Amino acid sequence: MAEKGEVFTVKASLPGISPDDLNVTLEDNVLTIQGETKEDETIEENSYHIRERRYGSFSRSVRFPVPVEGDKVEAEYENGVLTLTIPKAEAVKPKRIAVKAS
Repeated sequence: MAEKGEVFTVKASLPGISPDDLNVTLEDNVLTIQGETKEDETIEENSYHIRERRYGSFSRSVRFPVPVEGDKVEAEYENGVLTLTIPKAEAVKPKRIAVKAS
């Protein structure tokens, strides 16, 4: 998670996972990314030397340090990378105060 100006950016590497298999929620300032990697077919006739394909469900949650706008989140998924752009809530953005000369 990175913060720049008025937004947070969250990037998650999720290779081999379809966007349809992802569940992304934002509740009470906590972002949760959940999904599942399906087990690929095991060929019993083969004798594996190395097998490092992982499968199963996963979940990762992060809490934002300031309130964010849940209804304005943008999500993109490209080449196995999920990118979320989450704007800060108006209440925490700096406000310019006009000073009047007397």
